[in-house]
Amino acid sequence: MATQRKLHEKKEEDDDLKFSNSPKNRENVGESEVDQTAKDDSRTYYSMLISLSLLSLISRLYNIDKPAHVCWDETHFGKMGSWYIKREFFFDVHPPLGKMLIGLFGILTGYDGEFPFGKPGDEYGETRYVGMRVCCALMGAALVPLGYMSVWLLTKSLMSSLFGALLILLDVGTLTLSRHILLDPIMMFFIMMSTYCQLKFLSFHKRPFSSQWWIWLSLTGVFLSASIGVKFVGLFVILYVGIFTVYDLWRILGNKSITMMGVVQHFVARALCLIILPTLMYIAVFAVHLKILNHSGNGDGFYSSAFQSQLIGNRLYNVSMPENVAFGSMITLKQRRTGGGYLHSHWHLYPEEHPPRQQQITTYGHKDFNNEWIIKLADREPKPDDPVQLVVSGDLVRLEHKETRRNLHSHQEPAPLSKRQFQVSGYGVNGSGDANDVWMVEVVGSPPGTLIQTAKSRLRFIHYHVRCLLHSHDKKLPKWGWEQLEATCNPNLREPKAVWSVEEITDNRLPNASFEIYSPSFMERFIESHAVMTQGNSGLKPREGEITSRPWQWPIDFRGQIFSGNDHRIYLLGNPVIFWGCLVTHVLFVVYYLAHSIKVKRGLQENKAWTKHKETTFSAGWWLMLGWALHYLPFWPMTRVLYFHHYFPAFLFSAMLTGVTLDHTVILLITLVPDSWGSMVFHTVVGSLVSGLILSFYWFSPLTYGMDGPLALEEDSKMAGLKWLRSWDI
Repeated sequence: MATQRKLHEKKEEDDDLKFSNSPKNRENVGESEVDQTAKDDSRTYYSMLISLSLLSLISRLYNIDKPAHVCWDETHFGKMGSWYIKREFFFDVHPPLGKMLIGLFGILTGYDGEFPFGKPGDEYGETRYVGMRVCCALMGAALVPLGYMSVWLLTKSLMSSLFGALLILLDVGTLTLSRHILLDPIMMFFIMMSTYCQLKFLSFHKRPFSSQWWIWLSLTGVFLSASIGVKFVGLFVILYVGIFTVYDLWRILGNKSITMMGVVQHFVARALCLIILPTLMYIAVFAVHLKILNHSGNGDGFYSSAFQSQLIGNRLYNVSMPENVAFGSMITLKQRRTGGGYLHSHWHLYPEEHPPRQQQITTYGHKDFNNEWIIKLADREPKPDDPVQLVVSGDLVRLEHKETRRNLHSHQEPAPLSKRQFQVSGYGVNGSGDANDVWMVEVVGSPPGTLIQTAKSRLRFIHYHVRCLLHSHDKKLPKWGWEQLEATCNPNLREPKAVWSVEEITDNRLPNASFEIYSPSFMERFIESHAVMTQGNSGLKPREGEITSRPWQWPIDFRGQIFSGNDHRIYLLGNPVIFWGCLVTHVLFVVYYLAHSIKVKRGLQENKAWTKHKETTFSAGWWLMLGWALHYLPFWPMTRVLYFHHYFPAFLFSAMLTGVTLDHTVILLITLVPDSWGSMVFHTVVGSLVSGLILSFYWFSPLTYGMDGPLALEEDSKMAGLKWLRSWDI
């Protein structure tokens, strides 16, 4: 038995030396042979890197001009790139870097910013759109070599690196996202660059404070800033690098050869490059963003009056208007809360299920003539010869909608969505209504009799009879309310968000004052931008008929996303062979680790090379598992609308983890067969895996490159045999 055990251990060691790519594991090989092997590995490493990069470029750029119409979210991000070119301000829930780059791609490739990007399916015609797609595709193509190099830094295994890169290369979902004018390839590129730079920096741990050490540490900070500068999802890779950094500093603290002063120097270096540098760069991105978008656009209304006063072409830019409000003035009222809308009405009535069928009152985020109101005395109509009377805190007023001539009205009927609050409506004919049109205006924090100042005064409107506050929140009305925000009368008289201000006033009877006195600083605009983005992001809800998904559906490839209709159909779906294979290997990895832990606990001895290989595999695997979890699990508690494409940053880590696990599986299989079968088993298993991946890519590539003819539901469809799940809308 002892002889048999020694032979088994010798076979394990020989097999490990045969298939491990790390020269340091080859303990029984001569020095010259190790050097030659290292050179061979280096040549193989770069040959595979170049080959994978070329394949990635070809797959991403092949027929990239097709379809020649707007696909899915190109309608949003192409439009935003156009606005950067035209310097028109807009609102979006994401930070600006990705859209700025799309605008830059357009300028560099001859796009003039004039195409409207109206809706999916709009033909591009003569528009020079291909350049923007190509630039996004180049960043998407870089994901494959970045995955390859990152796995190499973690494992020093060519086989792990190859498998990880192939899974990213041959996934049709990642490919689809890379071939369009979207934020996703830009964001994923920065996430992968952050990860790679961090791993590259850690590879210089034996040469601290060298020039290469500083370069890679600084680049990590740069790409962390870029990641969150595209989408707030970049916060997850910041957490990932942060955990890496804490672990590394803890290791340094335990190294007794490093003095406490040296530990402090390490901490300061990381604080400078991973906290201060990214923060300054992120602020700089917003400075450029606000400098470029200095003209008024359709997103102005989401921001405060003071913010709007900095936009050329806005009605508040460099404007003079009355400083106070008088009875008979035409005004617009804007909520003081972050992202608040304008008090708005239109000719449409509430539906029958929300009686009485009076005119709708909403809040609306865009500037519109339906936001205009005339403030009047509560008890009588004005006369032409009436003297000018300024409105003060404590006055009873009526607000008449300028377009429809109906008064702002409330009564003890439940609001459409907020049943514990009261409905607000438009009532009356030509300004004549009833007693429920009367409101008391109050300047918050000021005594009765205080004059109302334009833009500056914080106002509350209290219904005189019902005793409730004019209020609005983030609940969107259904289609009958044009998906505008619900306005209500809140019986909670202490509601802190039921505050308004007069943004614009038109009254030729009053003297004008310059609006420059309300100009905000850059930091005030920076902070407000984030408050508006955060609120907008959390308030995203699915529209009626929109295809959305939940996080549990993503790893199992339950349902994709229609990218393009018409005669050239594109469908975002992960390669099911890869997605389902990744789930299986995740389980395998945990099983391998548990088996290894049991062996260690039981004191079973294995040869050094095999033990070192397993330690490297499990260390790399757990770090990649952490990356997957950080980019996936935070979506579970989110209440905002989610889509399948949110999973793909997590998928990149899943693919790399699968590459590491497959490599370990192949080596494990080889150690279980006789020496004479080792080479055959290796080539058979690896060849089968690679061939299967390539074949699956061939099957599902039409989802990316375009399908035509009958739908997969029909027997004569080209895709009929590939509708593996009923939930796929192929």
